[in-house]
Amino acid sequence: MTNAEIQDIKSLINREVVLAMGCTEPVAVALAVTKSRETLGVVPDKVEVNLSKNIFKNAMGVGIPGTGMIGLPIAIAMGIVAGDSSRKLEVLDIPSAEVERAKQWLDANKERVVIKIKDTTEKLYVECVCHKGDSSALVAIAGQHTNFVRIEKDSQVLLDNPVQATQATAQVDVHLTMQKVYEFATQTPIEELLFIKETVRYNTAAAEEGAKGYGLCTGKILLDVADGDVVHTTIAKTVAASDARMDGCTKPVYSNSGSGNQGITCTLPIYEYGIQKNIPEETIVRGLILSHLTSIYVKRGIGRLSALCGIVNASIGVAAGFTYLQGGTFEQISFAIKNLINTIAGMVCDGAKPSCALKITTGLYSAFVSSELAINNKVVDATDGIAEPNVDYSIANLGKLGHDGMNDADDMILDIMTNKRI
Repeated sequence: MTNAEIQDIKSLINREVVLAMGCTEPVAVALAVTKSRETLGVVPDKVEVNLSKNIFKNAMGVGIPGTGMIGLPIAIAMGIVAGDSSRKLEVLDIPSAEVERAKQWLDANKERVVIKIKDTTEKLYVECVCHKGDSSALVAIAGQHTNFVRIEKDSQVLLDNPVQATQATAQVDVHLTMQKVYEFATQTPIEELLFIKETVRYNTAAAEEGAKGYGLCTGKILLDVADGDVVHTTIAKTVAASDARMDGCTKPVYSNSGSGNQGITCTLPIYEYGIQKNIPEETIVRGLILSHLTSIYVKRGIGRLSALCGIVNASIGVAAGFTYLQGGTFEQISFAIKNLINTIAGMVCDGAKPSCALKITTGLYSAFVSSELAINNKVVDATDGIAEPNVDYSIANLGKLGHDGMNDADDMILDIMTNKRI
């Protein structure tokens, strides 16, 4: 692998593995609202937000950091009162005094905040229009959580950057295959990979906070009954971080492919398992890189948002990392990936919420079982399900399922979520 290829892949990881405060869907909404208010130049007296169904679904029931509240209205209010668009995925990281101001603003302006689902083919789309008298400002985000595609003020276009163009640019910089992912993780000089250790510091802090008891207390309860079991303890510490994040904890985490839960999942199992098994630091670092980059690769085919739960691609990354930490070869890593694809390929996303921690436990236990089978040279038959002999073809099949095959499921999930009999 050339130095140019190494730097390109490092740049890709640094774009996809970034700090985020809170669930990234309400964060994207708050970011668009913030930019719209900044463009308008004054605090608006009316806010209209139009969202793709995937954004709407993922923002309905998740905790907003530092507020004790769930959902979009408070996230919108935080963007109006104190947001700074330069902070991107950390736009909701504001002082507690500003959170209280946002609550007061929302109490006084609830009827002036309008949230609707937009009829769009884009799965990740946020549009905000802020009004003040006869003046207005429109901001749209699409494709990625921080990707501004249109900005207008009083119908004057200030930015027009179609999502298709930005996606095309993003896809030509690095062509990935599983072999290239493996070679980068295992052969790149170690000093080029040490940056990934920063994910451990932040995501471990979130796990320690979550162990105190947030949401369903999944991590706390599993830790209480782990009784020293390495796998159980590893998974418990991981889901504790998700407990905290989904329930509005104010600690930022390193995300992967626009998702904090995916970043937590790609990081903590590899680190915790490696520490408990006394695996050398260099091997752990390479395992972390393999986990994160594999997830990024798989996620590219699925798309940024999907009816397929993001824990699927993140768990595939972990399966690859687990297998590597146990001394597995590239062939065995491929076995683990194919085993896992044939295990949890159908896990649906029914929005971001505290019970996401349960899905992480399922993905991680399945990842470990898939890895153990692979280490013993056991792999699903090529005639089984959507797996093929070639690991890249298997990953591509999963991408087709998540990107195209589950569109109708997305509509049904949202219909069920918005028509609950409660």
